[in-house]
Amino acid sequence: MVNSSKSALGIIFPNSYDALVPELVNVRLMASIPFGSRYRLIDFILSSMANCDIDNVSVMVNNNYHSLMDHLDSGREWDLVRKNGGLHIFPPFAEKSSKPFVGRVGALASILDFLRDQKEKYVVIADTNVIVNFDFRDMIKTHIETGADVTVVYNEQELPESLLKSTSNDKGFYYTLNIEDGRVTRMFVNAREPGVQNFAMNIFLIDRELLIDLVNTAFVHGQEYFERDILLPRLNKLNVQAYKYEGYVARISDMKSYFDENMKLLDDYNLDALFSGAPIYTKIRDDNPTRYIDGAKVQNVMVADGCIIEGEVENSILFRGVKVAKGAKVKNCILMQDTTVEAGADAEYLITDKNVTISAGKEMKGTDSFPVYIGKFQTV
Repeated sequence: MVNSSKSALGIIFPNSYDALVPELVNVRLMASIPFGSRYRLIDFILSSMANCDIDNVSVMVNNNYHSLMDHLDSGREWDLVRKNGGLHIFPPFAEKSSKPFVGRVGALASILDFLRDQKEKYVVIADTNVIVNFDFRDMIKTHIETGADVTVVYNEQELPESLLKSTSNDKGFYYTLNIEDGRVTRMFVNAREPGVQNFAMNIFLIDRELLIDLVNTAFVHGQEYFERDILLPRLNKLNVQAYKYEGYVARISDMKSYFDENMKLLDDYNLDALFSGAPIYTKIRDDNPTRYIDGAKVQNVMVADGCIIEGEVENSILFRGVKVAKGAKVKNCILMQDTTVEAGADAEYLITDKNVTISAGKEMKGTDSFPVYIGKFQTV
């Protein structure tokens, strides 16, 4: 019996839910969105794989992937520089027959030859809009014990308000599950029911040979989506088991949820819940420690290295290289890398992208229900 996570390879889809946060993916994809003062969204699922000895990982990028390739580089920070396996990035047009894909089926069909050449028994499939510190070892163990063909990860939570109020499907599909004795009996696409649901987390485990057969069949029939077109019609034929995840989950479904999930990390309970398990790795940027100049006032903040703080900062997330000048006030803000808040400026409920400047004396304020986003390289 195979009982090691080394028997699994990982496939990550970093573009799947870009449409949920169009402002943030104008110059990047979902996976490379900054999170938690020094990380990118992909760091969490990729670190989880690396920590569980899944050392053969493929990233299926579709567009806007330059920042992600720069962030991942060779995969050294995740110990994925390997002679065998390691980190593979598959852009569109990597193969002569490939093209930008819509769902997972087209993407997986473009690497079927690669999948056939691998030795691992199982494949772990994941997206990057769900932030977790995940134990894949236990998932694989449970998959084997239940004799599952496919294991689907879910958690119990209410559906985000932004999804319930959506009037179209143009931002992608999400799935809720009916579960009986651990087996998935029904899958619902873009459900609108209120209350706590079995909410699929877009993490799957499947036998590699079975995946190849299913994707090959779906692709020749013009199908696109793994869940909707492959799993849902075969729930009576395949043993699709549900794996309940009870750890900390942060799910990005719109700009408001992005703001809220960052701010939750200012609570030590949430911070410990996400980071107290296995380590989360990210690209290292060598910089000086943050400097707090005489007169600075700081309360309840998460601050990366390289910052210079002379003014007042409260309830905020500051990424690397942020500068808050003397007399400036920052409250309830997310300031991404190299943002500058000049003297006398007053910022509240803002999300600034990289290299933003808030000019001296300016007052910029959003609200708790509608944080204001300022795009990359903007001066206001």
